[in-house]
Amino acid sequence: MHKYLILLFPLFISSCILYGQQIPLTKMNLTAVQVFMKTVDIDGRKAIRVTKDPAVTKDDEATFVRINDLSFRDGTIEVNVLSRLLPDAPAHARGFIGVAFRVSEKNERFECIYIRPTNGRAEQQLRRNRSVQYFSYPDFKYDRLRKESAGEYESYADMGLNEWIHLRIEVKGTRAKLFINNQTYPSLIVNDLKLGENTSGAIGLFVDIGTEGFFTDLAIKNQ
Repeated sequence: MHKYLILLFPLFISSCILYGQQIPLTKMNLTAVQVFMKTVDIDGRKAIRVTKDPAVTKDDEATFVRINDLSFRDGTIEVNVLSRLLPDAPAHARGFIGVAFRVSEKNERFECIYIRPTNGRAEQQLRRNRSVQYFSYPDFKYDRLRKESAGEYESYADMGLNEWIHLRIEVKGTRAKLFINNQTYPSLIVNDLKLGENTSGAIGLFVDIGTEGFFTDLAIKNQ
């Protein structure tokens, strides 16, 4: 039995109910992959602060905090996130923050769903349409998916910088759904996860360029 497995129980946090394995976000349980991380107090709660290593200049790379000793294939991932822009964030920074899953042992393959909080309330409709994003590393980054299948792997959701956002990702086979802030219906549905249905691996807390990201209340339920 996995060392993190505990009895399921409801945990009320920020009006969100989390079910599953409550994963302690302490340094002994985490590995930084091309990011910097530290434990902080924010808004009265303990969280992990994550920023991308500036040496990594490409987008949609393996830049996350990996959860140690945890394997995930199908099930539910829940986490509360808060995103800010760093003082030196470039003009195209959007507060990128999300979850990588089915991460391979050497971090060379994974699926990922992330959000762009600055886009959620932008005045340009096209930016709003790109609030939520799926990509698959290494072959299907956002730019390829946008070029080859415009609008299919990104969508709109209401959100903003510097506010707590609850993410729930449900994964089964080649399908993934993202629910934001306990909404009834998903903001994004991916019907063809690019790594296939027989893939399993770790979970990572993902950020990209210009983001000061905070993560707390991680819960995992394997099916």
